[in-house]
Amino acid sequence: MLTQKELIHYSRHIILPEVDEVGQSKLKESTVLIVGMGGLGSPVAMYLAAAGVGNLILSDHDAVEQSNLQRQIVHSLESIGDPKVSSAKTTLENLNPWIKITTIEQHLDGKVLDDAVANANLVVDCSDNYATRFALNESCVQHSKTLVSGTAIRFKGQVAVFNQTPGSACYHCLYQADQFNDESCEDQGILAPVVGVIGSLQATEVLKTLMGIGKTLDSRLLVYDGLNASFKDMKITKDPACEVCGL
Repeated sequence: MLTQKELIHYSRHIILPEVDEVGQSKLKESTVLIVGMGGLGSPVAMYLAAAGVGNLILSDHDAVEQSNLQRQIVHSLESIGDPKVSSAKTTLENLNPWIKITTIEQHLDGKVLDDAVANANLVVDCSDNYATRFALNESCVQHSKTLVSGTAIRFKGQVAVFNQTPGSACYHCLYQADQFNDESCEDQGILAPVVGVIGSLQATEVLKTLMGIGKTLDSRLLVYDGLNASFKDMKITKDPACEVCGL
């Protein structure tokens, strides 16, 4: 049940016929794991918190640095040197006091990873390296959890949803673990609003999935080119020989 204060707080959601109190209550009852409290995790966490997702699990092992603040809007000058998860938690609690926030301040792997994924309704990949992305995908497939994936670098970004239903692709169907070397914003650069665009798209896909409304990016890759103001939408085909999700 939504309290009177929550009804007021989420009133612009509730007047949407696709959402209503039923959809808002679904958000309140949901648990979402967000991996990475950087450029993508910042807008994802802020929008999911503001939208009323009742339980957020924030995972990151890094501390806030001044160079982060150009794009990682969940942090501030006052939080430089603090763990990113605690900095983000403070911001989100000020944004919405009616949600619960749990933090994981360590590398997400092994049993910690599996437990975190198992305890969530949905996982958002906002990480910055392929090892974490592939590990998250494997755990989501194992636990049948929807994975909302996002990446961004320079002027470009991409978003995809992998919902683990029969016939849908997984992240490993799209990319092979040995195809890529990690690129970072530290050496490649990133236009600040690009992570905002991709993070906002990820948050939108999360909310739609949790409420069961609209058409999601399941097994589709949406590619954004900020320099040329263009989007491309491509189908991701399930690989029947995939070593992660193949039959």
